[in-house]
Amino acid sequence: MLIWLVELSDQLKFLNLFRYITFRTGASLFTSALIVFLFGPMIINSLRIRQGKGQPIRADGPQTHFKKAGTPTMGGLMILAGIVGASLLWADLSNVYVVATLLVTLGFGAIGFYDDYLKVTKQSDKGFSGKARLGIEFVIAGIAVYFMMRTALASGTAGSTFGSSVAFPFFKDFLINLGIVFVAFGGFVIVSAGNAVNLTDGLDGLAIVPVMIAAASFGVIAYLAGNAVFANYLQINFVPGTGELAVVLGAVIGAGLGFLWFNAPPAAIFMGDTGSLALGGTIGTVAVATKHEIVMAIIGGLFVAETLSVIIQVGFFKMTGRRVFLMAPIHHHFEKKGWTESQVVIRFWIIAVGLAMLGLSTLKLR
Repeated sequence: MLIWLVELSDQLKFLNLFRYITFRTGASLFTSALIVFLFGPMIINSLRIRQGKGQPIRADGPQTHFKKAGTPTMGGLMILAGIVGASLLWADLSNVYVVATLLVTLGFGAIGFYDDYLKVTKQSDKGFSGKARLGIEFVIAGIAVYFMMRTALASGTAGSTFGSSVAFPFFKDFLINLGIVFVAFGGFVIVSAGNAVNLTDGLDGLAIVPVMIAAASFGVIAYLAGNAVFANYLQINFVPGTGELAVVLGAVIGAGLGFLWFNAPPAAIFMGDTGSLALGGTIGTVAVATKHEIVMAIIGGLFVAETLSVIIQVGFFKMTGRRVFLMAPIHHHFEKKGWTESQVVIRFWIIAVGLAMLGLSTLKLR
């Protein structure tokens, strides 16, 4: 919204700052954090009053979790307020990639909100129907991917099929054109990212810090991929317009910092599916927009591991009646083995940083 002030830069030179993505990204981060800090306590108190018993605790979970009973959920509302508020102020709302990303963020957030609402009102860890939820997520993600694909195709970058192609790390010009199937592929990436973060969100602070790490990593990738000079130097695919996504990801980091203030152990609020689905969807959308879907599996490797642990656990149990892990997702396995919650969280943060560095290193390995 405020980017229009650039038009007045002839009269007021300092307004030229609004032209730069780096300035607006920093401003977006600060604004988002400020929104969460200012309105967080009010949101927490309101949710605590309305929810009563708070988020239901899994009966088969670690015993230490029962002391968290009564903690309100839906803290993702705080995060969404920060992201959307800051993005509306500092991002270029005429940019298709920005609009598509915010569509997924809000759409997935709404799905998560309904799921949280059902869990709180029924006092059960069973919420929205899994199949219905996935179906709606695919529709939202598919719409976003379709318009991003059309935008990339119209840009004519790297040939007429660039928008519908999958790029591979370590190779400069290796693209596989999927045609219209790219909509399904991109939708799968976004939905997978949303649900992977959702599965990771099980301990105080466990999901939000890796999300901020991934957001920072993809903020760098978006800025570089959207800049012709940097993209050419690094020999990565130039995707005009994606640099603006750094502003949205700045808002994600700011909102994450604000939320972590209240979510630090012992948590005053849980983000719930409202936040985890929305944040994962945001990261997944940026990965699709910047043609770094495969790199996302490296940067978000922690989320991938959490998801795989659930898939392996469920699949192996159905086949043999036995379990591979003491409990899934895998962070609960380590709790069952005697790790304290803080040990699990901090060690997983360290892993997330290492994976982010590994993912970013692919930018130069061409």
